[in-house]
Amino acid sequence: MKIVIAGGSGFLGGRLVDHFETRGFDVVVLTRSPEAVRSPLVRQVAWSPEASADASGDAPTPGSWAAALDGADAVVNLAGASLAGRRWTTAYKQELRRSRVTSTRALVNAVRAATTRPPVFVQGSAVGYYGTSREGPIDESCPPGDDFLGRMCVAWEAEALPLTALGVRLVILRTGIALARDGGALQKMAPAFRYFVGGPLGSGRQYLSWIHRDDWVAMVDWAIEHPDLAGPLNATAPEPATNAAFSKSLGRALHRPSWLPVPGFAVRLAVGELATEGLLRGQQVVPARARELGFVFRYPDLCAALTAIFARRV
Repeated sequence: MKIVIAGGSGFLGGRLVDHFETRGFDVVVLTRSPEAVRSPLVRQVAWSPEASADASGDAPTPGSWAAALDGADAVVNLAGASLAGRRWTTAYKQELRRSRVTSTRALVNAVRAATTRPPVFVQGSAVGYYGTSREGPIDESCPPGDDFLGRMCVAWEAEALPLTALGVRLVILRTGIALARDGGALQKMAPAFRYFVGGPLGSGRQYLSWIHRDDWVAMVDWAIEHPDLAGPLNATAPEPATNAAFSKSLGRALHRPSWLPVPGFAVRLAVGELATEGLLRGQQVVPARARELGFVFRYPDLCAALTAIFARRV
């Protein structure tokens, strides 16, 4: 099986590449940084989707990299600038949106031009789609939010929708906070706990919609292999946790206390708008469709997930 992964050198994409390589698949990674792909067995194709845009920057056309998609059995699109890469200035917010919209549009055009189109396309998205103003559980039937993340995810997902008219099965993966030791949120949070200054952010009552990275990888694999699945899919664990409960569980996993709350104003000063939209409000997103269709989580419980992560170094 030939799998093409756009953005396969990052925190999630790198582990997905490892997984498919272990399964013996022909893995092709579209990456801006070929040196970041760890395995010599994985084919690396340098791409810069923006370079193929027209003068307006709005209409990317397939570049030489597009041949990699011809005859693929599946495409996974994880391309986009990191949400936590830097402070959300006006310029960086434009980059967050542009990097997602432009790369997705370029991939769709490459699929359109392919002689043999991939039968399934897994499109990355985020739980930010739903905004942060709702209370109670949020499933895939809920409408989008009207904050920056909500509008960005709507535009991001919309670029992939023409694939359905091309006969390609489209799965939109709305990912929560992915947990693993070597990157993502935990890599930023754990040091404070190790130095005995960890604790909840703001009120601690806001929800975190999380997923163990191994479960996220398994869900991508499952979505590709599950021929009846199409449309949005929340990639989150069944039990979202409040920030206070998350901090307590993380402290327990690290054998450290969780007693020093970080005031909301301090979080805002440190990271700006990201604090308001992503850290201090939160969302209670649940994987309703995955559970309905029979996906089995290896780590449905937060305490067990964190204990496994720090015990196994993954």
